[in-house]
Amino acid sequence: MDIRLLRAFVTLAQQGRYRSAAEVLCLTQPALTKQIQTLEHLVGITLFQRGRQGTALTVAGRQLYARAEELLKQHDEFREYVSKVQSGGAGKLALGFGISSFQLAPAHVSAFRERFPDVDVALNDLPSDMQCRMLLAGQLQAGFIRLPAPETLKTKVLMEERLVLVTSCELRADPEDIPSVLRAHQLLQIAPHRGHGLVAQTSSFLQERHLSARVVCAADDIQTLLALVAAGNGVALLPAGVSHILPAGLRLIRLTGNYTRWQVGLAWNPAAQDLLRDNFVKMVTGTA
Repeated sequence: MDIRLLRAFVTLAQQGRYRSAAEVLCLTQPALTKQIQTLEHLVGITLFQRGRQGTALTVAGRQLYARAEELLKQHDEFREYVSKVQSGGAGKLALGFGISSFQLAPAHVSAFRERFPDVDVALNDLPSDMQCRMLLAGQLQAGFIRLPAPETLKTKVLMEERLVLVTSCELRADPEDIPSVLRAHQLLQIAPHRGHGLVAQTSSFLQERHLSARVVCAADDIQTLLALVAAGNGVALLPAGVSHILPAGLRLIRLTGNYTRWQVGLAWNPAAQDLLRDNFVKMVTGTA
């Protein structure tokens, strides 16, 4: 059924006169009359009766009016939503982030939600390499990741991250003497499948300094790793971003030299056309 017929029906019911309704609809009276007759033929019901006071709904017309008005409202709301989707102002936005962007990513999401309240944003903690795969597969629209990224992805540097040594405040060895700390305590590490980049960073750091360590793959997530360090199970080399979730009784020791710094940025797949994602990228990168 043509939505224009329902609009003619509802408008005439509200105005009560063909002339007034035709003016509202920007139609001639004959054109409006034809639309009403077409609708009555389609539904098999007489919807209006004419009188000296104008046009009034029949009993059947009154029964259909409320539903027709609701359908028009839903149609108008749908058209408005379509317009927002077309301009990238509505829909769903799937994002990834990691410990280094623990504060950065939620802050950008909050700002984006204020600007685009009709967007449903999902932010998930995911390893950078997994985010890259999901971006290429179309399962994520953008991600806050460790750089560099695959060449097929487009990126924008947002911050610099650094490696820190996480120890218990009760550590007996001199925290500035990294070799002594590693000889005295096992090095707790996140599982490679959950933090490939961090594992590689740690390995490069140790090799460059010719440091040996009793490396133990201790957890699948950084929160558990921190809890193990706090309980005295060892020490850990982690991103400085863990400062935002650091349990009581732990301290961070900043490291210097090669393999202690890396960049964190926003990544997205330019091959996928996505106006909603583009609006987010523009806001984060300051190009809006």
